[in-house]
Amino acid sequence: MQDSFSYCEQLVSEADKDRFLASLFAPADRRPRLMALYAFNVEIARVREHIHEALAGEVRLQWWRDALKDPPPDEARANPVADALIDTIVRCRLPAESLLRLIDAHTFDLYDDLMPSQIELETYARRTSSALIELAAAILGGSEIDLGETAIHAGEAYAITGLLRALPLHAARGQVYIPRDVLDRHGVSREEIVAGRATDALKAVLAEMRQQVRQHLAELDEWRSLVPPEVSPAFLPVALVPALLTRMERRDYDPFKLVELSQWRRQWILWRAARRDFPGG
Repeated sequence: MQDSFSYCEQLVSEADKDRFLASLFAPADRRPRLMALYAFNVEIARVREHIHEALAGEVRLQWWRDALKDPPPDEARANPVADALIDTIVRCRLPAESLLRLIDAHTFDLYDDLMPSQIELETYARRTSSALIELAAAILGGSEIDLGETAIHAGEAYAITGLLRALPLHAARGQVYIPRDVLDRHGVSREEIVAGRATDALKAVLAEMRQQVRQHLAELDEWRSLVPPEVSPAFLPVALVPALLTRMERRDYDPFKLVELSQWRRQWILWRAARRDFPGG
């Protein structure tokens, strides 16, 4: 079992640096459980990267659905991430329904369809990023904690920012996560994005999306009093959002170049947020 948790830690350190660094501010006895959760998310979120046809991705996601059955199949225990996650579900009383909804949400990633609407995007963000925050908070402080709408707004802010950052990667694969209704409002087509055309209309689209993120951050600030200090590491990655938005708002911003923060700046932002017990506080 320890080997499974060690594997998860290594995977998260390589594939999800934001959450890995944030988890270092959690109590040592809780970190392996967080790593199991985040490693599971890595496995689900990167299915598209390892397939050539959507059907292969559907099969992989179904494997994970089956792995979460009670009792889990023997083959699930042979997978180190599934092994650690199953133990974490039992020990921390995590709701399997939230994990299954996360898997279902990532089915969208397997196809090249446009995100239908802003509402659909928010649902996607809630079932993925917001759910991860809620589950991490349950690992840190118990499932009985009432977070109000903090996890919802934190998750949506972090997820949408991540999708904006990943625009060049998604466009190269023919994926567009910007909602159709937002694109239509500015007269931008999917074909323009996939072709990598940084038009003024597209920049207006992205500015609108960034404003939505800032609104979620403002809503998060109003709910923050409900978050006890012991679960704040679950929210820490959100502390990186304002700096990323600022980078995207520079005059020389190219939406088809990946926006990054240096390692030292990322660590400093997380450290400062951790000292305040809540991102943005």
